[in-house]
Amino acid sequence: MMLSQVSHGAKRTNRQLLAPILLRKNHGQATPNNSQLSGRTASFGFRTVPEESKVSLVNGVFDSMAPTYDLMNDAISLGVHRLWRNTFISTLKPGHKGPIRCIDVAGGTANIALRILDHARKEYGDRETTVEIVDINAQMLREGFKKCEKTIYHNTPQVSFHVANAQELPPSQFKDNSYDLYTIAFGTRYCTSLPAVLGEAHRVLKPGGTFACLELSTMRNPLLRTLYDRCSFSVIPLLGAILARDRDSYQYMVESIRTFPCQAELAGMIKDAGFATGGDHNGGAWRDLWGGIACIHTGVKE
Repeated sequence: MMLSQVSHGAKRTNRQLLAPILLRKNHGQATPNNSQLSGRTASFGFRTVPEESKVSLVNGVFDSMAPTYDLMNDAISLGVHRLWRNTFISTLKPGHKGPIRCIDVAGGTANIALRILDHARKEYGDRETTVEIVDINAQMLREGFKKCEKTIYHNTPQVSFHVANAQELPPSQFKDNSYDLYTIAFGTRYCTSLPAVLGEAHRVLKPGGTFACLELSTMRNPLLRTLYDRCSFSVIPLLGAILARDRDSYQYMVESIRTFPCQAELAGMIKDAGFATGGDHNGGAWRDLWGGIACIHTGVKE
């Protein structure tokens, strides 16, 4: 198992890299020559902020969230997020055509990566599929690293950890046409520029490779959507305050769901990035889970 800081090109195994990786919490932030002082803005929950500020703001949120991330997901969803992640992986069937190379973006806590490796091993006897876990937040990667230490994948080439920005993956580390599967789960809504993220996903995937996104989305039923909104805005920040002593981060999390594109809008962005998808409907370009509370989007690089 490997941890790396792509800015230095370092590749070192075991705990030795945990300390330096945590010193680079803002690694991957937009560089001055492409968006600093650009005048462009982005949403940070219900706030509008300078685009170049969003990365550091989101990093601050996840620095705070990281130690209790899994606990809070269980409390907020009553454990249902685990079912959604399992459905996501079973839909993709990693390993069913033989070993593949995967990149899991915004995957710091390794929840998706470990499911990919377990599915390939248990369902198809595949012990060669690899997953490179990428996250902009070093604290989240630290939590994932600790989780992987308790698995059979620790100190194997099947899993590695990398600090990098999803919308600016360094080409020297993440080469063009390199991956069979690109996954991102519950992370797209925190990105500053979705078109940039999708463009990078398209770049690093091989022709025929699959882009797969699991994200909280828009419920189809208007009445249930209203009830869900009221419940989430009142309950989730309160749970954050009680269990994580951090109401503000979970207030932002709820707001980020409401400002994220709906299913059809995101499907259109995936197509615009060059991916082939199904029809513009549930069961085509996307698959709603639990009435649209969560949603799976997939696309294939042609």
